Amino acid sequence: MHGVGISRPSFLGSAGLTDPGPIDVGGQVKAALAEDVGAGDVTAALVPADQEVRGKVITREQAVICGTAWVNETFRRLDSAVHLTWHVQDRDAVKARALLFEIEGPARAILTGERTALNFLQTLSGTATAARRYVEALSGTECILLDTRKTLPGLRAAQKYAVRCGGAHNHRMGLFDMFLIKENHIAAAGSLAAAVSAARAQSAGLKVEVEVESLAQLQHAFAAEPDIIMLDDFSDAELVTAVARNRARAQPVKLEASGGVNLQNVRRIAQTGVDYVSIGALTKHVHAIDLSLRLEFAA
Repeated sequence: MHGVGISRPSFLGSAGLTDPGPIDVGGQVKAALAEDVGAGDVTAALVPADQEVRGKVITREQAVICGTAWVNETFRRLDSAVHLTWHVQDRDAVKARALLFEIEGPARAILTGERTALNFLQTLSGTATAARRYVEALSGTECILLDTRKTLPGLRAAQKYAVRCGGAHNHRMGLFDMFLIKENHIAAAGSLAAAVSAARAQSAGLKVEVEVESLAQLQHAFAAEPDIIMLDDFSDAELVTAVARNRARAQPVKLEASGGVNLQNVRRIAQTGVDYVSIGALTKHVHAIDLSLRLEFAA
């Protein structure tokens, strides 16, 4: 199974960033099937080996679709005789009751793979749907929506792909492709300036972001000259002040607002003039899309 590619996040540009490459869809599905099937599906074994079945999967709610490759791979691994006909593709926005795909083939394989396939589809579609809602809330502003590293273990690349299916952008992929200097890093380094200087010396090609929690810390961050400054839990008034101070500088840096962001306040935060808003809830507060598989057994 070919991997699903992820384009690099446009918010950081290309300089100094590594390409995470294709997602290991096959490896993720293999692990999920091993977890669920184990030594064998004892219930599916009750069905005659030659029993054929056909069915359709619908969504019971509005959604942005993501995860078709994972569904395909699930059934490919179980039985190549299973045939799927898709009526949607990743990134499509669908209404409740929409037909997503039809399926036909050996009943045992379809019954065994049903839960694993739908788990991937409902989870990744849930992430894509959440991202789309935030993107729509920011429509007309110049602010870019970012995800975070607060992802489901083992599904980071998949969820970050889902974020992009929803129209948002990826922050760093992990601890390897960008510096994000926070309070504990600063304490260990001795000062914010020392931490930024050490980062530049260690990996000159990587972007450097620092987190600040007050306007006073913001001034220290300006002096250290990072590429991006994260404004953590700033009030709207503090964000406006931070943006004004930044724009008054000869060489402004990029500003990212983070902390306490939700659908009710995200547009107001964006209108303060920050460049980015990052939201952990995109990937950690997953509302899985309600899907239904209806099967018809051949006589």
